[in-house]
Amino acid sequence: MAGAAIDTAVAALRSGGIVLHPTEAVWGLACDPMDGAALDAVYALKQRPTGKGVILVADAFSRVAHLLAPVADDRMRAVRESWPGPHTWVFPVSPACPAWLTGDRGTLAVRVSAHPLVRALSAAFEGALVSTSANRSGMPAPRTLAEVEPGLRAAVDAVVEGETAHLSRPTVIRDVLTGELLRD
Repeated sequence: MAGAAIDTAVAALRSGGIVLHPTEAVWGLACDPMDGAALDAVYALKQRPTGKGVILVADAFSRVAHLLAPVADDRMRAVRESWPGPHTWVFPVSPACPAWLTGDRGTLAVRVSAHPLVRALSAAFEGALVSTSANRSGMPAPRTLAEVEPGLRAAVDAVVEGETAHLSRPTVIRDVLTGELLRD
């Protein structure tokens, strides 16, 4: 069943759609990060301002490396030791990174996920995915599919059913250049 759902989700992503799926701690919305119109649709659905930027998730660092500026070897070692896993790192971006991904920040948050459905979706899509919680801005993030607001669920193009990884809190976010904790 998951294979068919992944195939349907990938078709939706490739046509500019939005996919609802479980992540490490909450249910998320995904879209193709290289499709600015798809990201605009996610922002509109969430009623979220565009200046915040987004997180990209992937099954491998190679899916996002071209969007990121190089960082020192010791900092990349810390990143690689935390992946795959629930650790998000904020990187400076390369000129290849579209401005719509960075918001007002000029940086990009990235995670190589250990969640099997996130990894399967990224692998089948052959790319990174925008990842943002499946809730309207300011509302609690849903921890189960049943908690996703019905109107939001009806507005997505595909759903990959499954379980979150049951983390009690969203993933840790750190600055790759300094190691500073940005979200605990």
